[in-house]
This record gives sequence, structure tokens and C-alpha cells, in this order.
Amino acid sequence: MTETRPSPTSRTSRASRTPRALRRMFLTLLLALTTALLLTGVVLWQHDYDLREERVTVPAGGRDLPGVLATPTGRGPGPFPLVVLVHGDGEVDATHDGFYRPYWEAFARAGYASLSLDKPADWLGQTMDDRARETVDALTWAARTRPEIDPARIGLWGASQAGWVMPKVVARAPAPGVRFVIAVGTAVNWERQGEYNLRAELRAAGADAERTAAALRTRETTLALLRRGATYEEYRASPGADRELTAERWTFISRNHTADMTADLRAMPPVPVLLISGADDLNVDGAETEALHRSVSAPGTLTVRRYPGATHALLRTEVERSPWRLTLTAVFAPRELFPPGLLADQRRFLEELSRPA
Repeated sequence: MTETRPSPTSRTSRASRTPRALRRMFLTLLLALTTALLLTGVVLWQHDYDLREERVTVPAGGRDLPGVLATPTGRGPGPFPLVVLVHGDGEVDATHDGFYRPYWEAFARAGYASLSLDKPADWLGQTMDDRARETVDALTWAARTRPEIDPARIGLWGASQAGWVMPKVVARAPAPGVRFVIAVGTAVNWERQGEYNLRAELRAAGADAERTAAALRTRETTLALLRRGATYEEYRASPGADRELTAERWTFISRNHTADMTADLRAMPPVPVLLISGADDLNVDGAETEALHRSVSAPGTLTVRRYPGATHALLRTEVERSPWRLTLTAVFAPRELFPPGLLADQRRFLEELSRPA
């Protein structure tokens, strides 16, 4: 039997194909590595903010809370005017998982420092009065212990639930007091805000009249329990109880459901207020909040900005409502999370406050 051998031509062909395959593999790996390096560079660049951050510990509300003091760069040692941040609902650290840094940068470019604290671990046990005392302690600490801060130019920035905190702080702060307020997506009355939110979400979900009426009846049952001080166990036994609502959350709601900013806002000394809302806010009736502010504000103290295509969190609506767009934008272009003009308008507001009268 004759042995069959590969021809010299076939051996040469295989040998020539091997280097080409290796070259293709090398080029593919090189392209992947280059792309990864470029993307890493973009992320690092986008998250490089024009400010200095210092980790601090602040005695506030009877405990020591970690926080961040962010100061402008390229403006010397100060003293700087200061924005003290007041958080909304939920468990929030000082940076709000990095969400606050574009704000801090905008404030720094206006020449302002920023102070933000972690919420305490037991924040669900707090009332709005507790949060106000905590905020007063924070601004007092900054005014009295930090030489880079100008105690005569301290103001507040607060979102959502902070609307029930900041007017109390303005009234309680020691001399020279709070000099300005930036209020973002704040509501007037807790219970009316809850109804507005329920109706808005039902409309967005396309609920019919029957479903809407049933949801409102369940809400009235829950409000009746809150108003008579019912226990968590009583709530759990009620028709339509939210099975995901924890006992701690029920306690928090029980302590705060009567919150209303009206009296505190009327008692505030006249200070410049920048009132901000999103046109697509499903949580808060921005029109009601604006109407109250206009009715009680001294002439020339109120500035109102309402942003189309923006949500309660003052994020671009199309970004917030798309999980993949929200993630990619937060990673690769965090300043683009916000509607056009939001950061610049706050910067201009602060710059105007710093100009001589």
C-alpha cells in the first residue's frame, strides 16, 4: 500500500496561515486593550472634579457624623461662603454615591465650599425637627471651627424631604444666620404630596377609574390608621397593606406624616431662595410649592426655575427612566445626567449673591 503524504504545497499553505491567525489575534487583543484604556481614561476624566475634598467628622444631632467638606481650587485658602446640603428621603452618604459632586463643582466655580454629612444609621427614627437640629449643628460647626469658611455667608441646599427641614433651620440658626436657600423638588404638605404622587403614578401606568378609586380608598384607610397612632401590626392587618413596608418605615411615616412647611416658611426671615422643580416630577406638585413661596416671599427674594424634561430627582427624564442609559451616563458623563441649565443656574444664583449690592 502506498503511503499518502501531504504535498509540499499543502504544508506551505498551513504554515502561511498560522502567522496570519496569530497576527489577527494580536491585533484583536491590542484593539481590546486600547479600547479599555481609552474608556478608563474617559471615566477618570469625567469623574475628575474641580474641587478639593476633605473627609471630616461633625458633631451633629448628638452623634459624630462622617462627612465631606469640598472647597474651591485655585482661589487661595478662603474664607469661602458655604453651602450645607440637606438630604432627601432614604439612606444617603455624604456624596450621595457621587451624585452630589457635579453640584459641588458648580458651587466651587462660584467660589463656594460645600458641606455634606452621611445620614445617621438610625435615620428612620428621626423627625423633621431632629433633622433640623442636626443641620443647625453642622452649620454651627463649620462657622465656628473652620477658618476657611466665612460664617457670614452660609446657606442651604436641600432636596425633596429637605423642604420640611430647611425653613426650620433658617428660623433656628444662630447669628449671623442662614443667608440663602436652594430648594430642589420640595413639597408643601406630606399627606397631599402622597396623594399627588399616587395619582401621578396611576396616570403614568394607565390606570382606569376603578383602579384609581380602589387605590385612593386604600390610602384613606392607611391615613386613618396613621391619624389614630395605629401600630405596625394593625397596619399589616389592614386591607391593601404594602407587604414590603417595614416596621421601621412605618414608624418614620407615623412620626412625620403631618409635616407641612407652610407655618415654618411664613416664619422664615427674608432670604434669597432659588426654587427648583422638574416638569416631569411624579412625586411633588411643584405648582403648589411655587404658589406658596410666591405668597409668602418678600419682594425680590424668590427665583423660580422649572426644567422641562426633568424628574423629581432633577435628572433628565429620558435618562432616569432607562436603566441602561442611566448607568452609562452616570459612568461616562455624570454631568449630563442633569437637564440643560440646572447646574449653571445654581452657579449664577450663588455668584449673584457674592456680588456687591
